[in-house]
Amino acid sequence: MDPSLIIVENILQALLTGIVVGGVYGLLCAGLGMIFGVMRVINFAQGEFLMLGMYASLFIFTQFGLNAAIGPVLGPVVSALLAGVLLYAFAAMLHPLLLARVTGTRAAGSDGDGHYQQLTLTLGLSLILQNGALILFGSGARTIQTSLTSSAWEIGPLLGDDISVFLNKGRTVSFLATVVVVLVVALFITRSRTGKMLRAAADNPEAATYMGIDVGKSHRYAFGLGAAITAIGGGLIAVNFPFHPYVGIEFIVIMFAGVVLGGIGSIAGAFWGGLTIGLVQQLSAIVLPVQLQNAAIFVVFLLIILLRPQGLFGRSVDRA
Repeated sequence: MDPSLIIVENILQALLTGIVVGGVYGLLCAGLGMIFGVMRVINFAQGEFLMLGMYASLFIFTQFGLNAAIGPVLGPVVSALLAGVLLYAFAAMLHPLLLARVTGTRAAGSDGDGHYQQLTLTLGLSLILQNGALILFGSGARTIQTSLTSSAWEIGPLLGDDISVFLNKGRTVSFLATVVVVLVVALFITRSRTGKMLRAAADNPEAATYMGIDVGKSHRYAFGLGAAITAIGGGLIAVNFPFHPYVGIEFIVIMFAGVVLGGIGSIAGAFWGGLTIGLVQQLSAIVLPVQLQNAAIFVVFLLIILLRPQGLFGRSVDRA
């Protein structure tokens, strides 16, 4: 084959894979963006919510026999959604026990408005969840195996018979599920009464309180939803990515970078920031070894922040 056609084929393959992978990254980032956008909390335990979502999805998928019951397409998706429900309940329980003590009105007026305590608390929670998972599940790598995991669709031949690209079936189904979840979240935030309450609590907590909005309850909803969204993303990733109790460390940097890239405080921007990271990661693999993919991400990250400090899709007035 002509070398130029090989280059074109590699670029097209990287673009398609980047969109599919980046879409799920965007869902992870949207979960973190939800928590930061409403609560203004930098949650170091978000990677562990991802990890718990993976294990919850695996448990639901295997224990309830979803592969045999509803097939390899819907089985992992349903297990990821149910994992999101479980993580919502878990995070909503954690909020009044822990986070509520260092956020909202309790943190107002304290040193740094509670940010120092929030950082220490979420970092400690991250370590507890990591080591608790290690005790419960062991250190061995797990994955959700279906018939789609190791099969792909061929797109092509293109440009005559010279170019073909392939899409992993498991990743593609996860991407399509991600698009649906993102659209549902967007409609919830913009159209529902609870979504409007969350945006009001994010924009001006004091004014929201005067309007009769319970800011503490809004924060609990946001924390639960942020954990659930990231857990769903984790369940979808688990179809193609081996995971273990410390897998959150591999994704937390991507989540923070995506939130900043998209525009701090913007949930929609966080999704697009994650998608951008997926594209950069896959395109950089054409010319760089795997070990340097994260370096490429941060080179692009620094360039974008230098040129557009508010992020790719954010404005200085965006809150949620």
